[in-house]
Formats: sequence, structure tokens, C-alpha cells
Amino acid sequence: MNSSTAQIKNILIVGCGGQGVILASEILSYVAVSCGLDAKKSEIHGMSQRGGVVTSHVRYGRKIASPTIMEGSADILLSFELAETLRWISYLKPEGKVISSRQQIVPPIVSTGLAAYPENIEQILRERTDKPIITDALPQAMELGNPKLVNTLLLGMASNFLDLPVEQWKMVIENSVPPRFKELNLTAFDAGRSLQ
Repeated sequence: MNSSTAQIKNILIVGCGGQGVILASEILSYVAVSCGLDAKKSEIHGMSQRGGVVTSHVRYGRKIASPTIMEGSADILLSFELAETLRWISYLKPEGKVISSRQQIVPPIVSTGLAAYPENIEQILRERTDKPIITDALPQAMELGNPKLVNTLLLGMASNFLDLPVEQWKMVIENSVPPRFKELNLTAFDAGRSLQ
């Protein structure tokens, strides 16, 4: 492992219940550990079964003392839902990278008319951070054969900005999904790596 991978990396993964946020954070953590690094992860998913907010902090490096990321210090904000990207943008450090799905999941408070879904999110993100990558991850995953491939596709995109070997990513993905979905997930990971 070279010296750059010994530096601490902070990745905040956010989305809604059922989108695969927890599996994505587990895969990322295992990839770091398989590379001989220390990794710590924390997650919040109190209402995830009902489509509530799910967040997972992943930190890795030579030695990690705390599993949580401080505001303004995330290297990558990896988001599965557009409004959640906006909600957590304050955790990104100035030179950090936003990778977000364009998918919108309307929460119950909006459905009941008590609040409005934010408008112009992509424009706000472009004003607040440098060159966010916002992609139609759900339609792309469906084209690959399964909407649940969104998390692997987004991990492939994030891997372009993390100094972890591709073969380690693929080994961990193979060991983290049911055998019948292994090839689909590897295809989704490669598809994500091709999107920048």
C-alpha cells in the first residue's frame, strides 16, 4: 500500500431505506480492510423499513480512532437520493466530491402537504460544490437488469476517486452478494467506473 492510501478517507453514504446504503458501506469497509487498512463505520437507519433516511459514515486509513465524520470533512458524499444529497452537503469538505443519483423519493411529510420537496437541487449543488456528478443511477441499474444494482453502480463511480485496487473491490463484491447476483453486480460496478 502506498503512502496516499495510508491517509484517512471519509466517505458519507446517504439515501433512504431499501436503497442498499448499508450494503454499500459494508462493501467499502471490507475493501479497505482487505487492503490492510483500518476501517470504521457507523450507521443510522431508524425508520429505514418505511423509506426513512439512512446514513452511513465510513472512515479508513492507517489508524482510525472514531467512526463518525465531522461536518466539513467528508472526501466523498455518495448519495442515493437527490434531496438527501442536499441535506448532507455540509459534511463535504471544500475539495470533496459529490456523487449522487438523480432519483427522488418523496417523503410522507411532502405527500401529506406539510412540506415541499426541494426545488433546483442540482443547481444548488453546482453552486455549492465543484463539479458534482449527478447521474440517473436507477434507470441505468434497471437497464442492467435489476434496480437494486444502484448501490454497486454508485460504488463503481466512487471507486474512481478512492485509492483502493479494483481487484479488491471485485473480490469483496463477489463475496458480499448472493452467487446468482455476482455477475450482475460486477457488471454494475464496471458500468459505474465508466461513468465520470
